[in-house]
Amino acid sequence: MIHAELRVTAVTDVTPGMRRITLTGEGLADFVPLAPDQQVKLFFGRDGRAPRMPEPPADRDPVTWYQRYLAIPAPERPWMRTYSVRHHRPDRREIDVDFVLHGPQGGEGPAARWAYAAGPGDVIGLVGPALSNLRTAGAPDWKLFVGDETALPAIGALLEDLGPDEHALVIAEVADGDEEQPWSSPARVDAHWVHRGNVSPGRSTVLVDAVRRAVFPPGEVFAWVSGEAAAVRAVRRHLVADRGVDKRHIAFTGYWRLALAQDDGLTTEDTAEREELQRELAEERGA
Repeated sequence: MIHAELRVTAVTDVTPGMRRITLTGEGLADFVPLAPDQQVKLFFGRDGRAPRMPEPPADRDPVTWYQRYLAIPAPERPWMRTYSVRHHRPDRREIDVDFVLHGPQGGEGPAARWAYAAGPGDVIGLVGPALSNLRTAGAPDWKLFVGDETALPAIGALLEDLGPDEHALVIAEVADGDEEQPWSSPARVDAHWVHRGNVSPGRSTVLVDAVRRAVFPPGEVFAWVSGEAAAVRAVRRHLVADRGVDKRHIAFTGYWRLALAQDDGLTTEDTAEREELQRELAEERGA
């Protein structure tokens, strides 16, 4: 895990609502990838200032690191958000991070507002990487990737990492056709885009409905599901209860929660979900 101060070198619009920020810095020399869907913590300074980063603990203990972050006085404490790494170019000490722009001026969130206004030379902080999911695929017959636009960077990286003999089904929710992205993968990929139209993100059922209607290929599946937490839970319940997918073959993460920010505490459902996953993982390790 690295603690680095990075600067923006390029800004590119992938779609009207998705902006790619290229970041570089000497700290990336020690960036060791963990998985295609790895995540990093990004730190955004307040009032246009460079973020005040927590001092890295000598033992690299993540709990200690987070305590140091919380110890920064509130007026100086940077906003912290979790993002996927879309591309990593170790020879150039660069990473790409894709940001969803939530409406005009980036919306209300500090990360999207920063991405909306970001330009070359702007400074951001990074801690990571960390695993997005605690489950990985074994040797399934095919893979299922499900998510909304917040999951697209990780899905894109996962597809690029597949082998030529693999088969993947992608079901992805976006606002409209302008937000669809081309996939690049050596595998055989069947992509199904669903549009929620004018319905606000997190308030549409189109993603869950599309998974329920989907015709699955034969054989054993490994499913990767991420996006809004309630939708992720609904998809997972359907896969287990209606499709008979083994829970051990589903990697799932609620990337965001409707009407709640990352700074907000865990809901009862969040806590129950985490406890259930920890029990399942403990059982798997003991098997």
